[in-house]
Amino acid sequence: MLRLPRLALVLAVLAAGGGVHAAGGTAPVATPRIGDTVADLRFKDIWYQQRSLADLGNPKATVLVFVNLTCPLVKRSWPKLVRLDEAYGPRGVRIVAIDAVEGDEIAELARTGLEHGVTFPLVKDRGASAAAALGAEFTPQAVVLDERRRIVYRGRIDDQLRLGGERPAATREDLREALDDLLAGRPVAVPETPVDGCRITPPAPPAPAPAVTFHEHVAPLLATHCQECHRENGGAPFPLVTFDDVAGQAAAVAEAVAERRMPPWYASRHEHFTNERGLDPAERRLVADWVRAGTPAGDPAEAPPAPAPAPAWAIGTPDLVVTALGSDALPADGFVDYRYVILPHVFLAETWVSGVEIKPSNPGTVHHANLAYMAVGDPIDDSNFITGRVPGGTAMILDEGLGFRIPANSVLVLQIHYTTTGKPETNRMSVGLTYPRVRIDRELKHLQVTTSKFEIPPGAPSHPVTASRTLPRDAFAVGMFAHMHLRGRDMTFTARPAEAAPETLLVIPNYHYAWQQNYRFTPGTKRFPKGTKIEVTAHFDNSSFNPFNPDPTVAVPYGPQTIHEMMFGFFFYVPDEPPLGLEIDPRNGRVRPAKAAAAPVTGAARAGG
Repeated sequence: MLRLPRLALVLAVLAAGGGVHAAGGTAPVATPRIGDTVADLRFKDIWYQQRSLADLGNPKATVLVFVNLTCPLVKRSWPKLVRLDEAYGPRGVRIVAIDAVEGDEIAELARTGLEHGVTFPLVKDRGASAAAALGAEFTPQAVVLDERRRIVYRGRIDDQLRLGGERPAATREDLREALDDLLAGRPVAVPETPVDGCRITPPAPPAPAPAVTFHEHVAPLLATHCQECHRENGGAPFPLVTFDDVAGQAAAVAEAVAERRMPPWYASRHEHFTNERGLDPAERRLVADWVRAGTPAGDPAEAPPAPAPAPAWAIGTPDLVVTALGSDALPADGFVDYRYVILPHVFLAETWVSGVEIKPSNPGTVHHANLAYMAVGDPIDDSNFITGRVPGGTAMILDEGLGFRIPANSVLVLQIHYTTTGKPETNRMSVGLTYPRVRIDRELKHLQVTTSKFEIPPGAPSHPVTASRTLPRDAFAVGMFAHMHLRGRDMTFTARPAEAAPETLLVIPNYHYAWQQNYRFTPGTKRFPKGTKIEVTAHFDNSSFNPFNPDPTVAVPYGPQTIHEMMFGFFFYVPDEPPLGLEIDPRNGRVRPAKAAAAPVTGAARAGG
């Protein structure tokens, strides 16, 4: 394969996390002076979207504060920044926190903001290009731009905090005074101050690339972490199996891996789950080193076996497949209201299932679908949730001995959220079910921790909504699932036992509508007593900075469509009770009658008389 020098240079810069500086090149720029005009900086938001100063609108002043996750002065400065935002935001000042430390993960930056009540934008400066363009060298260092993007102040927040100690209070609030001068139309009296803090380390020049090849080093990583989805019929938009598959997208793969955007995992790493995804630092370096080396193929004999195409059904061959009577016709573009389909099968008797999978005939048209059961003849009702098909999710496959019960005289109903593809499409939905082959001792249950009593104000960057439900019995937690729409920002699950300290179960600090995953505990490790409150708090971003927001000028109520909002925290559990001991008929999922006890043997019978 021909590799031009320019292509190799671009790949190397991307793999190292570098970016084009404000001046438009990859060489370091001269430190800007007070009064210089700053070009439109580039950075990534908490949803991994490329953003710029233009996305902030036209504020009277922009405060860019450089932060990281470890500097002690940054940790102690968050409350100061929150107070500054509260005081100056209504006066037309936009504050943005910029993390320029290469090893800091975007999700953990988002969690830090959540813990400190930050509502202003948090962004990632990969390659420290924004720091270089603004002349920032430390965290926490602030740079103030006027409405024409001229640097009018660069320096500390105030003079209270020092690395070696602190004053009881600040004697001069430098950033506040600079903003007061600017907003009053005066020249900033003290435009530059020294900064105590942690020095920003720009990325080192790429070292000579080691002998990393695709077949020996990269292909095994892909087989372990990526090819579950990135293979034929695997659900991902393209395969990552062969050398040509990956080399053709090397820069994109390196960037996604370096940002920890792939493999997808939206929970904070503070809590741990059995289905946690991610590459460790050494694995991420391997991918970057391979790209910097020019994507050498290596010896195909060193590669792991190619994965088989994804099976037709993740749950295995279903015992029952129920298909909708007709197909849905979809337009080429625009929003499609949720569609509801009642599937043509009646469960005449109580039925137990161990696997459930929702399968569209045209997967590219279905953003997500929820499956529920309802009584025959009732109006359409999707409240008795069974499982869902969501971006990044998996089919419902229960652990051995665990089952889900569908009551007698029920039918299945699907709520389908379609997305348009640019051309007219059709889709027909099916649901596959498998029946248990072993005795069922535990029934899967769940709480829907939700509320519909909210309205998100126009422009609100972090509107809180909280709901709770109470465990009706002693229980072991199985896992959790979060669902919001386009304005969902974060969601936190907390267990609050009556006589014990609360426990944070899950934090999704940068919720993404396109990646709605489940989070599963190791079975039997999380036990909670009856009466424990499961509390869920979500924040919604209805501001103009939210890149997915349809309209930040309107209030957003609860509602079923994408332009509305939902707040659902699903908490799955099994009761901590004596085993059910149910024998299930694998042909139909029904409970087999208990065997009649044998008649007692009389003494005469024993004697043979």
